[in-house]
Amino acid sequence: MKHPEPIDHEIKLSTKRYIVSKTDPQGIIEYGNDYFVEISGYSESELIGKPHSIVRHPDMPKVVFKMMWDRINKAQNIMAVVKNLAKDGSYYWVVTEFEPKVDSLTNEIISHTAFRKAAPQKAIDAVIPLYQKLLEIEKDGGMEASEKYLRGYFEENDTTYDELINDLVGNHGLFKIFFSAMKKLFS
Repeated sequence: MKHPEPIDHEIKLSTKRYIVSKTDPQGIIEYGNDYFVEISGYSESELIGKPHSIVRHPDMPKVVFKMMWDRINKAQNIMAVVKNLAKDGSYYWVVTEFEPKVDSLTNEIISHTAFRKAAPQKAIDAVIPLYQKLLEIEKDGGMEASEKYLRGYFEENDTTYDELINDLVGNHGLFKIFFSAMKKLFS
């Protein structure tokens, strides 16, 4: 699937609206709310049945998505700061959190719902240099090298990805209430 050529135009998301999408366990889009359709620039029919990577921006290190998929495929939540690519090549930053749906009989994941809100500027400013470094490492040494660097980065800073992101996005108060409310609404 050919991605649009990125352009240097940021779509500023409304802090009062949210993006919701649902995928099957392999990441194929099954649902996108109206705001997702609007912001991505794709029609609903262009999104449904496509891999969620249709909105993956090339500025995003592969290791971040590996980390997210490793977690959500174990039905573990993860909150991430992600730069997404719209159909016209512009971009938008989101904080995303996942809610896996697990079949109660087989205990297998049957879908993932992602809830996204506008990322705070301080979170964007903090992750850009880290993501750029990871991209450089991936370019030269592959994803395994960037994963090793990331582990070392967290050890050196005595933190985890979760703690870093929670701190950057202010995952408390209204922010935390938002994600809890969205999960209840869509479960």
